[in-house]
Amino acid sequence: MAALLFGASAPLAKLLLGDIQPVMLAALLYLGCGLGLLTLKLFQKFITKPVPKEAGLSRADFPWLAGAIIAGGVAAPILLMLSLKSTPAATASLLLNFESVATSLIALWAFKEALGKRIWAAIGLITLASIILTWDSNGAWGLSIGAAGVLLACSFWGLDNNLTRNISAKDPLSIVTVKGIVAGSVSLCIALLTGGTFPRPGAFLEALVLGFFSYGISIMLFILAMRSLGAARTSGFFASAPFIGAILSLGLFKEFPPITFLIALPLMLVGTALILWEDHGHWHRHERLAHEHRHSHDDGHHRHSHNESGSEEHSHWHAHEELEHQHSHMPDIHHRHPH
Repeated sequence: MAALLFGASAPLAKLLLGDIQPVMLAALLYLGCGLGLLTLKLFQKFITKPVPKEAGLSRADFPWLAGAIIAGGVAAPILLMLSLKSTPAATASLLLNFESVATSLIALWAFKEALGKRIWAAIGLITLASIILTWDSNGAWGLSIGAAGVLLACSFWGLDNNLTRNISAKDPLSIVTVKGIVAGSVSLCIALLTGGTFPRPGAFLEALVLGFFSYGISIMLFILAMRSLGAARTSGFFASAPFIGAILSLGLFKEFPPITFLIALPLMLVGTALILWEDHGHWHRHERLAHEHRHSHDDGHHRHSHNESGSEEHSHWHAHEELEHQHSHMPDIHHRHPH
């Protein structure tokens, strides 16, 4: 769902570019993300049926969040905009697919996330499919400092994904609200300082709504996925966004599918299937861990007792005692052990 919503952003944003300057559009998309989720968070207080409580952000989480905002919300977009001045569009489109690779490499080397041959094959196939989709045989090509800048921007987004993984147990609504408002405000300042102007009211509102769904809800679902799947696997699924955007573009702009689309389709499907059907299980040991996140007591990892029912989701500070067992699992917030 995160990839579906984000993939839809490119063709829908293209429809708005006739009325909104590119940097201003980026700012409005981020602001729509943050302000829309802030409204949703305030609306939750008036819902009659209680919403499952999420763990709130603590002081220890803010360095991770600040790093994610600086890397993915400020540094990467600015670096990308500067690099695009000297980089052919076709080259930039191709290089942007490096984000999923950067996320996986950082997850492996810096955060020791376990990646088997099956996952590497899936990430490789999905990335290859995305590259094929963005291939333009008629475009201008060339390696330059600008191209290196695009790769560096993707590395910052990969760092952003991994930093966000470390706080994925906390309320994703709060995380993305703060990220959207701060990053959107910085982008808005850049847009105004570089001569940008506000669009007509209708286009202004459309950009905010698009940002709410394609950035706000999408990133929130991305964080929820990282909570259960880890950064590399989530990034592998998310790499299907260009493919989804290509499908939507076919309907919006009435274009016949190019040969690259037909080549990329089976690669994307096989790569996604490899992740979906992964079965990773072995004997492993849980160290004692104390933390807070939304949970229930019917998952085999929450054995503490209190008045909450076993199947009802809730959040509070709790401790996990040492435990050794074997079962199928992902590198979720309870399974980040070494291999």
